[in-house]
Amino acid sequence: MRNIDVCLSSEGTEVILATSSDEKHPPENIIDGNPETFWTTTGMFPQEFIICFHKHVRIERLLIQSYFVRTLRIEKSTSKEPVDFEQWIERDLVHTEGQLQNEEIMVRDGHATYLRFIIVSAFDHFASVHSVSAEGIAVSNLS
Repeated sequence: MRNIDVCLSSEGTEVILATSSDEKHPPENIIDGNPETFWTTTGMFPQEFIICFHKHVRIERLLIQSYFVRTLRIEKSTSKEPVDFEQWIERDLVHTEGQLQNEEIMVRDGHATYLRFIIVSAFDHFASVHSVSAEGIAVSNLS
């Protein structure tokens, strides 16, 4: 099987929770595949969002495009419900004045049904996430 972006809404993936929402920049923009759209925080940190795959996936590589994110923590769960998250990755991102932060992460033990992304801190009062790509494969359906 070849890897696909299992994080796209066209693959059945959903953002099931976000701690802030702006009607012009909703959290669904993170997984819509459109580089022109994004989700924005509404101040105060931490902020988070949870992605549901609706199936078991194995992820090999993550690519996060964001702006003003300082510290990002990613947790994963293999449960049928969005519970029992375990810390998986934590990164301090580099501030890139005037351009998107492109954070590529090669991962191990990438089995998940849910991912929780926590923006622990930011370089400004607001931050944005333009896309999350998860290169991998669907392993099995939730049963």
